[in-house]
Amino acid sequence: MAEYKQLKSDLTLHWIIVGMMLCMLITYNIICHFFATEIQIEMAEEQRVFIRTVFYIIAIILFPMVNLLRHILLRLNQTMPGNNPAKNRYFMTITTTLVVIEIVGIFGLIMFIFGDGYNTLYIFTTLGALGVFLHRPRYEEYRQIIEALKLQRA
Repeated sequence: MAEYKQLKSDLTLHWIIVGMMLCMLITYNIICHFFATEIQIEMAEEQRVFIRTVFYIIAIILFPMVNLLRHILLRLNQTMPGNNPAKNRYFMTITTTLVVIEIVGIFGLIMFIFGDGYNTLYIFTTLGALGVFLHRPRYEEYRQIIEALKLQRA
């Protein structure tokens, strides 16, 4: 039980990053609601539809790619030699995957600025929040990294 509490406390900074990413998604929505008339620019409908379609395609591709990236980074965390502690290795993995998946949420803000409605903003924000949920820190992954590094040093 003490080990679990220690490992859980090691992940505090990781969860702060998750909270920051969620706050950023909320901030995008607040900015769009309070400053809609000031930030929106007029763009031709055809251009907006094209850009929105490209963003949806990127989002669809980004989800499995970030999942693959996370898998690769987790394996590297377990196998790379060096003195970098497991906490730092896992922090870099979490931060990298969350930053990359946060791009999906930014797509909603960009489309809103280009003149799209709230529906597109909400869709991309929801996808961004889903990405943050999928790539949140996990106790089991962190524990596996610690165990792999212990075996490597033994």
